[in-house]
Amino acid sequence: MRLENKVILITGSATGIGCAIARRCVAEGARVVIHGLEADLAAAVVAELGADKAVSHIEDLNAEGCPQRLVEVAVKSFGRLDAVVNNAAMVGQGNIHTTTADFFSKMLHVNAVVPFLLIQAALPELRKVRGCALNIGSVNAWCGEPNLLPYSVSKGALMTLTRNLGDTLMQEDGVRVNQINPGWVLTENEAKRKREHGLHETWYQDLPKIYAPAGRILWPEEIAAAAVYWLADESGPISGQVMDLEQHPFIGRNPPKDTSTIPAPAKL
Repeated sequence: MRLENKVILITGSATGIGCAIARRCVAEGARVVIHGLEADLAAAVVAELGADKAVSHIEDLNAEGCPQRLVEVAVKSFGRLDAVVNNAAMVGQGNIHTTTADFFSKMLHVNAVVPFLLIQAALPELRKVRGCALNIGSVNAWCGEPNLLPYSVSKGALMTLTRNLGDTLMQEDGVRVNQINPGWVLTENEAKRKREHGLHETWYQDLPKIYAPAGRILWPEEIAAAAVYWLADESGPISGQVMDLEQHPFIGRNPPKDTSTIPAPAKL
């Protein structure tokens, strides 16, 4: 198995992409720390994966000392920490006209500063095993939609953090830092947002080809499959890299001739 005996901490793993990554990691031989804000959902994931393979920690990442406590849970429960997956993120709409300074600052803190703090807290343990960190970004990091301004900027900041630490920590500590940028993924939260926007329950089954050339959007399990490569030893010394995971080129793509009737997706 590709992650045999590794211990992996995954933020925001009670649902969505994080949960899919946790499941795949355990299937590949790892033990995992499940993190989230919903105790019942996290408990259900631990029960599914098995108490010998998973533990949970429920706490807001904004709380002072939370990153260090997460690292301590991993070490206390499993004796080591091989990898950190910064998956938890704040998603919210806002443009140049509607975004307040407080909202912008909070988005940057949750999506860029907290991942930095978690890697910082985990570094002493990662250094021992020449471990790694994997940041979950977004294709919006390259520019982003007009109504996702603060979110897109925060993911751009995360991307720069990945490249900077990927170089620095590989040289100094032998610790790899990489990032994957998912496109439009059908998570529970994305489905909920679309229902709140007034779309029907099966909206994802009839999407314009410009957004879903394959006839559907991505599944969380497909992101998890890609994550395993970066968490496994098979990725070797590769560090400071960012990989987009979308079914079409996000940069420089030819737009449709008439976009007036096409609803914009809220990509992760």
